[in-house]
Amino acid sequence: MAVRKDGRQPDQVRPIKITYGVYGNAQGSVLFEMGNTRVLCSIMLQDGVPHFLRSSGQGWLTAEYTLLPASTVTRTAREASVMRRNSRSIEISRLIGRSLRAVLDLKKLGEKTIYVDCDVLQADGGTRTASISGAYCALQQAIEQWIVKGIISTTLFKERVAAVSVGWVNNTALLDVDFTEDSTVDADFNFVMTGSGKIIEIQGATEINPIDWASVLTMQQIAFKGINHILEAIETTGNVAFYQTISKEMQI
Repeated sequence: MAVRKDGRQPDQVRPIKITYGVYGNAQGSVLFEMGNTRVLCSIMLQDGVPHFLRSSGQGWLTAEYTLLPASTVTRTAREASVMRRNSRSIEISRLIGRSLRAVLDLKKLGEKTIYVDCDVLQADGGTRTASISGAYCALQQAIEQWIVKGIISTTLFKERVAAVSVGWVNNTALLDVDFTEDSTVDADFNFVMTGSGKIIEIQGATEINPIDWASVLTMQQIAFKGINHILEAIETTGNVAFYQTISKEMQI
């Protein structure tokens, strides 16, 4: 296998680092890092649901994604300062929401809304996929807290979820492409998948030459390998974070 510029093998994700509890007021929060991409994800719960769910007894989840000003080499203007939301931010916000709702049983929540906020501190490729994986981490922490506090009686999760990007260049699939690789690949795909390998969403396109379906299937297979690696990292750090939080609760 060819070695990439950063020393990784084609089927290797960037180093993952997950820091829990970065927001004091959020019920769940993480700083999720994949290589040089860093995303701050937080979860908060509020009473009430959108009008189309009122009197249904069912909860809702909504997400908001944004690039902070210094997350890119050229400063990104704050959306509040230009008085309009960026279309890319809206599209990614909706993707994050869809990805998480697909693995939740929101009927167990009652008429409450989960708010997910993903703020990109540093962008080096794969910010939308890192946001999904990071939001899953933060939501996992929040749900554990809601169970401890008696807000809900059991987990809302039906499945685990994570996301990863895959590039295609010279008939080779590259897992978890960074910004430099993203600008040179023939095709760039994002896979949102469950821990059991089911697909929630695929986003992808080519800019130079079309690719065949066999190439997409190859990318899907390598994406699932990356998804498993990400979920293993989440479970390892999540268990430690959970027991640390429970210890603090008991001390209080």
